[in-house]
Amino acid sequence: MQRPSLCVSLHAGSASVATVFTALLLVLVAMQAAHSAPTHAVTVQVRPEGGWRLSVGGEPFTVRGVGGIQHLDTAAAIGANTIRTWGVDQIEQKVGGRDLLDRAHALGLKVVVGLWLQHERHGFDYDDSASLERQRADVRAWVRRYRDHPAVLLWGLGNEMEGFGEAAAHPRIWRELEHLARIVKEEDPHHPVMTVLANAERAKLDALRRFAPSVDIVGINLYGAAPRILHLLGEAAWHGPFMLTEFGPPGPWEVPHTTWDAPIEPLTRDKAALYSLSHHTSVNDAAGRCLGTFCFLWGQKQEATSSWFSMFLESGERTPLVDAMETAFTGKTPASPSPEVVAIEAEFATKRVVRESVHEVRVVVQNSAPETLEYTWSVTRESSDRRHGGDREAVPADVPDTVVRRSGDTATIRIPSEPGAYRLFVVVRDRSGGGCIENVPFFVE
Repeated sequence: MQRPSLCVSLHAGSASVATVFTALLLVLVAMQAAHSAPTHAVTVQVRPEGGWRLSVGGEPFTVRGVGGIQHLDTAAAIGANTIRTWGVDQIEQKVGGRDLLDRAHALGLKVVVGLWLQHERHGFDYDDSASLERQRADVRAWVRRYRDHPAVLLWGLGNEMEGFGEAAAHPRIWRELEHLARIVKEEDPHHPVMTVLANAERAKLDALRRFAPSVDIVGINLYGAAPRILHLLGEAAWHGPFMLTEFGPPGPWEVPHTTWDAPIEPLTRDKAALYSLSHHTSVNDAAGRCLGTFCFLWGQKQEATSSWFSMFLESGERTPLVDAMETAFTGKTPASPSPEVVAIEAEFATKRVVRESVHEVRVVVQNSAPETLEYTWSVTRESSDRRHGGDREAVPADVPDTVVRRSGDTATIRIPSEPGAYRLFVVVRDRSGGGCIENVPFFVE
């Protein structure tokens, strides 16, 4: 890149001192802008080289990814090199006062730019030509808008847009995916195209092979079964390149339930072990098909509970899930591990309990000195707004007058007076920006 010259004439009579310094200042500003502004796009390729390999500017690149756009400084600090988005609404957000792509580029992070494709379960009709043309125009415009940014790694064309059940393998959806992939390649031949599927089902992968050959990479979203991804892809006879595009704890659909059908959330320490196992299983793929992984969710959200898939607390503290990924990415243990809950001692956990009864509860924590910890207890109703496929859910409100005493790692809980399903939550925070959140369900008779 050509840089502005600092040569300014200072011979007598050429300019006043003020004018010279003004000129110098303007040149320095121009140099800074030239230094910090994004340059041209970098060519990214997927090649069959004794297996499949991803390269950026001709150099090998294995994705160490996080799914989300928050806490980008932390992502870079723990060894991540890529973030994943789901739609251009995220790309257009400001992060740290800058456009997302610019902010990621400044931190040395690549971006999988998600191009959201509509789902039939949300009412979209893949047999309606007018709707298809509008979506095609959107995809073309999005690619044109962002294709030249150096932070772009590849295009994420759709996320679980195939849906679930028998309809997921219908040819009309996959033929349209092929049409859209060709549009993306027409507009940008320098970045690969990936589509993301829910699970590694044989019928879906067969349909992808048959009807959408222009897709370069398949992304797989998988949770409790993520450590078995290589086995599942083998059963489906998938020998092409893939990424584990979402992984984390077992989903609410994969865990034991109470007698009133409330899912029992694993402890964060057990979730962390699965994050580590899922990542290492994928990247140690001996056949060289795995191009990288994306842990989910690099942020916080309500899905069954406010903690199930959240790698950070709502107030921003990192949890042991982030610690697990730092170790997975770098091979090093965090200097200041987040507090880790070993157990919630509550006699009514996963049980039916008499209304308005009073109980002592306690949380057992390791990794932190007790005097450095802060505890927050609360009771909420069980979520009544359960959705499918990660759709947005309402957050249950706290039930007032249920926490009657707090004292360090213990509390006194008064059971609500109204019958129904509830959860007891405890949040533990340290003084180093770490935290942990746990919950247990119970039912008021």
